Amino acid sequence: MTPDDLLEAVREAKATELSRLGSSKALYAATAGEIEADRVLQAAATAERAAAETFDAWADDEANEAAAAAFRATAEEEHDHFERVREELDENGDEELTDDEDGEYLPALAAHLRGIDDTVARAGALLGRILVADESKSQYIGYFVGDADPQTASVFRDLRGDLDGQQERALDLLETVCDDDGDWERAESAALDAIDAAYEAQVEALESLGVNPKPVC
Repeated sequence: MTPDDLLEAVREAKATELSRLGSSKALYAATAGEIEADRVLQAAATAERAAAETFDAWADDEANEAAAAAFRATAEEEHDHFERVREELDENGDEELTDDEDGEYLPALAAHLRGIDDTVARAGALLGRILVADESKSQYIGYFVGDADPQTASVFRDLRGDLDGQQERALDLLETVCDDDGDWERAESAALDAIDAAYEAQVEALESLGVNPKPVC
């Protein structure tokens, strides 16, 4: 298997879940049914902060130098993403984000990632997280375009653009750390599980709000 083969396999296997993670219902779930600019920004900032802290922890813990460098670079980008979203919150006059020392506001995907301690699985899960983030950022862009806020929409376009580099980094890392078929299978499974963690959390949130998580045709 090659990194591109794995990417294609994951996208194909989770096409439905990724599509739903990129639907308008995703914002409804992320904001607990209150789709307003401040709540959307708060949800985005929380996700970016959680990702940054997760990849920082991976980098600190990782014995593989190539993996540690990839996780550190990704963490730095996610810290930048968080700061840019927080700036938008400040410009909107919204309150500071609540501290999260006890993990009360930890998104399900970040919580899932923090339970992974294997280098190959982390590389696969990183790819899965990037695919999820790409879908969610498409919704942030769409929301702020519809809200007649082109400046904030542009910020999220920039953040989404960074995911291209993150994906290349993840694919290069997979090429480095996967030595045999067993490694590739473990990496693929980890990518699928990461997407499932995000999707299952969205389904649970929507159902708790009395919303059918599946699209109505």
